[in-house]
Amino acid sequence: MSAALPRLFHAPVRLLAMLLLALSLTGCGVNEIPRLDEGVNAAWAQVQNQYQRRADLIPNLVETVKGFAAQEKDVLTAVIEARAKATQVQVQVTPDMLSDPNALKMFEQAQGQLSSALSRLLVTVERYPELKSSQNFIALQSQLEGTENRIAVARRDYIDAVRVFNTELRTFPGIIWATILYGDLEPKQNFQAAPGADQAPAVKF
Repeated sequence: MSAALPRLFHAPVRLLAMLLLALSLTGCGVNEIPRLDEGVNAAWAQVQNQYQRRADLIPNLVETVKGFAAQEKDVLTAVIEARAKATQVQVQVTPDMLSDPNALKMFEQAQGQLSSALSRLLVTVERYPELKSSQNFIALQSQLEGTENRIAVARRDYIDAVRVFNTELRTFPGIIWATILYGDLEPKQNFQAAPGADQAPAVKF
């Protein structure tokens, strides 16, 4: 009877020890890496959301321009094709691919091509005063400008989320938890500045 008594306490003691261990781990950052990983995913979702917002504006923009400048077929076609490619790539780049530099590079290139095509379209519009004064075009242009600003903010927030996540993986105590528990999580890739982005654009009047 006396020998069996200590064994009765083994299970509660073991359970209490596991509970204390769990509480101590929670307090020393074991959950920080998955929390920051989710933060990166949320920031990426916002980046995609804002680029999709831009893509959704383009069909109406193209139709409006076509109503005044149908002869600009090449420029309009380039925008439509660039939008299709950017939308396709956007769907392909999922959160679990954010550690792949090629995936993010592919995403940036597709969105950059669309930005370039849109810029050519807006330059073309300068030749059509009636189009520039169209209320529909003015509203669409304003929405597009607002979306570009939202894209810039979303990209900034993603860059910051990636910085915090990658720092956690490389510093104490995160580096310990990354090695022991989260070996499948790799540093996230970040946006790279486009060539010439460090130079102020030329302004011509």
